[in-house]
Amino acid sequence: MNPSYIPNGLSAWGDPPLITGPQVLTNPLLNKGTAFSEHERDVLGLRGLLPPRVFTIEEQLQRTLNSVRRKQDNIEKYIYLTNLQNRNEVLFYRLVIDHIEEMVPLIYTPTVGQACLEYGSIYRRPRGMFISLRERGRIAEILRHWPQPGVRLIVVTDGERILGLGDLGALGMGIPVGKLSLYTACAGVHPGYCLPITLDVGTDNATLQDGEAYIGLKEKRARGAVYDEFVDEFVRAVKEVFPKALLQWEDFGNSNAFRLLGKYRKSLPSFNDDIQGTASVALAGVLAALRLTQSTLAQQKILFLGAGEAGTGIADLYCAAAMAGGMSEADARSHCWFVDSKGLLVKGRGDKLPSHKEPYAHDHPFVATLTEAVHALKPTALIGVSGQAQTFTQEIVTAMAKYNARPIIFALSNPTSKAECTAEQVYGWSEGRAIYASGSPFPAVTLNGQVHVPGQGNNIYIFPGVGLGALASEATEVTDAMFLSAAQTLASLVEPSDLAVGRVYPPLTKIRDVSLQIATAVADSAHRLGLARAARPADIEADIRGRMFEPTYHDYL
Repeated sequence: MNPSYIPNGLSAWGDPPLITGPQVLTNPLLNKGTAFSEHERDVLGLRGLLPPRVFTIEEQLQRTLNSVRRKQDNIEKYIYLTNLQNRNEVLFYRLVIDHIEEMVPLIYTPTVGQACLEYGSIYRRPRGMFISLRERGRIAEILRHWPQPGVRLIVVTDGERILGLGDLGALGMGIPVGKLSLYTACAGVHPGYCLPITLDVGTDNATLQDGEAYIGLKEKRARGAVYDEFVDEFVRAVKEVFPKALLQWEDFGNSNAFRLLGKYRKSLPSFNDDIQGTASVALAGVLAALRLTQSTLAQQKILFLGAGEAGTGIADLYCAAAMAGGMSEADARSHCWFVDSKGLLVKGRGDKLPSHKEPYAHDHPFVATLTEAVHALKPTALIGVSGQAQTFTQEIVTAMAKYNARPIIFALSNPTSKAECTAEQVYGWSEGRAIYASGSPFPAVTLNGQVHVPGQGNNIYIFPGVGLGALASEATEVTDAMFLSAAQTLASLVEPSDLAVGRVYPPLTKIRDVSLQIATAVADSAHRLGLARAARPADIEADIRGRMFEPTYHDYL
């Protein structure tokens, strides 16, 4: 890794650390635990503070893996892994990378949903920053409390729409912590650059307000001018304290997500993963699925269940891709249809539509249910982003299979408990013909001797690479065109062997190479568009590869 890309005080290269003894052991970026050599133990004053035997990282790795597997439930595994991360980050990331298919569901979806619900009870040690309304007028001062001055990547939430679980207030901190762990594991962003933040503006969840273990402000969620002024001060403080930081908006409610992104995306390098990341990964899955259906974007009619930030974000990016292929904007939008809580989104429905829904209200007779909409529209693809479990019923899936030889059915709501249908249901109800992806992982299904491997349409395939590319190029803006490029890159990495078993995403074991390829495409886009503050390297891919954090121990002395 290029030492110039490592924040001051975090590098194991160059000058030795200035701290010794217990301070070394309590710094997760420096601590090697029982892997400190005999010489390091003498010079750093660690004699007597560690057991006498020196272990290799491979031996430590096996011990930690065994410990995880001995835990009886996923929350206990989550707590163990969190404690490991707080104790020894190199070992934590080595474990996650080497066993990524096993570990990602434990540190992120689906386990992180339950972890957020229980965050007040399982809270052990601060990780990240809680900035509440009490800090108004001094947010820049509060940000300077963070011990690492070189922050380059911030994931921030206000906890209003955590996964499909709703308003969890300060308990939503599990999301930015988990996302930043994925940035490091999947894209090699150095953990010292990363800062998770929760903006505590209260909560409208009465159960949390009455709960003894709730760790946030026990007051109603701020709205209107108070909220806007607070967020505006936060953005200005980030620009002042961390001028090279990229900010990812995460799990904000629909009423704020679109307008905050629109307001700040050009003044502060930022993006909303729920809108743009979800759009990119879903479009990539559709593009890969078209290789199985042997059709084009122009031949699709997509029906979405859910018209929030995720659904309309996917539709917007589909339209951008279709327009890049020669379709007019009006024609492209006519291929996207929505069912929301009030029924099919059509003109003259009678309710006032928010701005993000208006372009998709088409001329068509109103129908009240998803089932009726499927029969009326006969879509080629059905995409669920509703957060409503088991809404893709047998009748709906059977109808999709009746109207299409290979129906595309994506149940993208997280966590697993919120999925619109399971892989087993879809394959069984469609006689194995459906092309299926889900937001959280489902196991492979064997039907009539044929193995079907569901793709996981998880944003993990997109946001780490996009963030890495934006950081490497020092992009001044993260554009929608970058997310389109990311989707096209991801789709191109799906191999014929993946498609042969119905999988429309690469296996998770390839995630670091996927992130590298996406980062390269994003950085190239930033340079071509004149949005890069960094000089263009002769070989963008090689430059980014050299910047990626590798969790290995290094000699301090």
